[in-house]
Amino acid sequence: MFHVVKYQPLRLITQSSLSGVCLKLMFSRPVVFAQIWKSWFSSHSLVGNKNIILMGPPGAGKTTVGRIVGQKLDCPVIDIDDDVLETTWNMSVSEKLQDVGNEQFLEEEGKALLKFSASGSVISLTGSNPMHAASMQHVKQNGIVVYLDVPTAVIMSRLKSMKVDRIVGQGPDTSLKDILQFRKQFYKRWYDVRVLCGGDVAAEVVAEKVLDAVKRYQNSELETYISTRSSRSGRSMQKDTRKYFSDVVIEGLAPDGGLFVPERGLPKFTAEEWQSLIEATYAERAQVVLERCIHPADIPASKLQEIIGIAYGENFSCSKIAPVRHLTGNQFLLELFHGPTASFKDFALQMMPHMFAYCIPRSCNYLVLVATSGDTGSAVLDGFSRLHDADKQRIAVMNFFPEDGVSPIQKSQMIGCQKENAWSVGVKSDFDFCQTAIKQIFTNSDYTGFLTVEYGTALAAANSINWARLLPQIVYHASAYLDLVQQGIIAFGSPVDVCIPTGNFGNILAALYAKIMGIPIRKCICASNQNNILTDFIQTGSYDLRGRKLVPTSSPAVDILKSSNLERYLHLIADGDGQLVTQLYSQLENQGHFQLRKDLLEKLQQDLVAGWCSEDDCLAAIHSVYSTTGYILDTHTAVAKVVADRLQDRTCPIIISSTAHYSKFAPAILRALRIAEIKQNPLSQLHLLSSYSPLPPVHWGLLETLKKNENEHHEVCAADLSVLMSQIETLIQNHFMKVF
Repeated sequence: MFHVVKYQPLRLITQSSLSGVCLKLMFSRPVVFAQIWKSWFSSHSLVGNKNIILMGPPGAGKTTVGRIVGQKLDCPVIDIDDDVLETTWNMSVSEKLQDVGNEQFLEEEGKALLKFSASGSVISLTGSNPMHAASMQHVKQNGIVVYLDVPTAVIMSRLKSMKVDRIVGQGPDTSLKDILQFRKQFYKRWYDVRVLCGGDVAAEVVAEKVLDAVKRYQNSELETYISTRSSRSGRSMQKDTRKYFSDVVIEGLAPDGGLFVPERGLPKFTAEEWQSLIEATYAERAQVVLERCIHPADIPASKLQEIIGIAYGENFSCSKIAPVRHLTGNQFLLELFHGPTASFKDFALQMMPHMFAYCIPRSCNYLVLVATSGDTGSAVLDGFSRLHDADKQRIAVMNFFPEDGVSPIQKSQMIGCQKENAWSVGVKSDFDFCQTAIKQIFTNSDYTGFLTVEYGTALAAANSINWARLLPQIVYHASAYLDLVQQGIIAFGSPVDVCIPTGNFGNILAALYAKIMGIPIRKCICASNQNNILTDFIQTGSYDLRGRKLVPTSSPAVDILKSSNLERYLHLIADGDGQLVTQLYSQLENQGHFQLRKDLLEKLQQDLVAGWCSEDDCLAAIHSVYSTTGYILDTHTAVAKVVADRLQDRTCPIIISSTAHYSKFAPAILRALRIAEIKQNPLSQLHLLSSYSPLPPVHWGLLETLKKNENEHHEVCAADLSVLMSQIETLIQNHFMKVF
């Protein structure tokens, strides 16, 4: 048996260790043992008795990088090819492959690895080791597997120059590209952390990235979250009060009424790292971005991959998930409506329920509350209804929406998306009341405590106030830019503008976050309808609710006067000054307005410009675009199109977020297209639209939902906080009490 034992850690504190039994339990469910894990990793050195295991395709640079990492850590370096296989076989790897053939080679290679043991070393695997499950499980038991993720085109170029002749599967009838693509599934199965490696990145740089990735993996305590209203003096939190990703997914809203944000900000990607994703699929891009934003102590890479696969699999009608379509001139549409409920909300809400179910403890039931101005409701209901049966028994959803403040099709869709663990309640008021009521319920500790004690049920939020709602939205803004590069529209590094119909500020905030992470977005254009409080604020710095009344429009998702996620952006440009944010929102709550300081307004205007669109201009834009291109915009996208036409300077491409499918707003679309006869039945309206052979076609999921919905009903209640609380208790009694 090949055996190396050497323990020469860096000069870091090492105080404690855990038994093998505890480690096994800990890795099986991070939530249960999260604090133990975090404590153990933070108290151990970079290597300790663990191995750093470098994995990747042939030509990824594992051997060279491994040697550099070993030198930096002053620990043994083991190359499986040279130090294990050739020593065991007494022949070269290429000779062995030629002697026994591909399938037998994998078995022989696996057997050799099963006999291998090492501690405190840097190990460079072969490109084919991950294809043998038993040997990888053996090696992984005492190591951190680091995936050197190199673009396929770069690998092919390297291997061509190296004239490599010892790749399993290599032959005249099999392309190297196919071999590399086939192996990706095995690399993705085993890694703990990923290191993106561009084409021209030096081995020394990759080695530093490996060390940084391992340090991050071992020290989750650096990735904590704070409230937008927390004071700087109060941030030296006790260990047991720190908030991690799994905590903020569950809690949603901070105890002080603020919103959670990462204490150390968002991760940054280099230009080379972004460029390595140009040829990647949408799901692959999502995996890479979210791995950097979510610590593996909260959700391991393997579980995250499973969640992404479920979220962006068969649920979306377009294989590109979020395709970018040229509209006219320098304008491009980012189509965000191919999910099951036909709006951009699906991108987060096909994923967030599975994150939530993974993070919550098994000892409690959870009721997820959500307020919607239209699209969020059906997306939440659909997303949580797709959970596994066991999870649906302990997680239920209650959706509050303005009874007369959404489109008829949106209402029918929310009613149709009701399932055994998901219900909708219409409220005789507007969205702002629904959203404010939910915030008041969350911050009422007496009431939430009562629900926990009396019913064993905790409350959680699924609105964009939940951090897990924002993260997946960053991905599609980054992906849209990479698609333009991939299509040859721009070179990487060239700027683009984005124009986004904006109400609650979540979608546009995600674009600003993508910019912070390294996507070359120049300006974010905030597009409002007649409820143009954000336009006024961005232009003047004055957020003034006094005398304003919500105006119902044909773009109801942005019929909002209190933009919740604006608070996160103000916290960002105020350099984390929670006391200032608290002061501004206290003033807004008590006096109905606040004024931003001049220096902060100047910072804001470096990122944002804003405009608004009237109802007439919105409908005219739908008609004009259809007449000239045959393409139908929904009402929200039309708002953004009008504002983009007015504000863009045409010096760079502009990506307009198409946030919903026009099918959801059929009456307004039919009016815009000047079709005289508009039937009241939502299903009839969609059939009428479909008869015009529109581009894109009428949304498949919407038609199916409405067909199922014709005889279903929903609860309606008064705009009274106590009535909403009563509805919540009734739901808990009807669902959780029946289950148990």
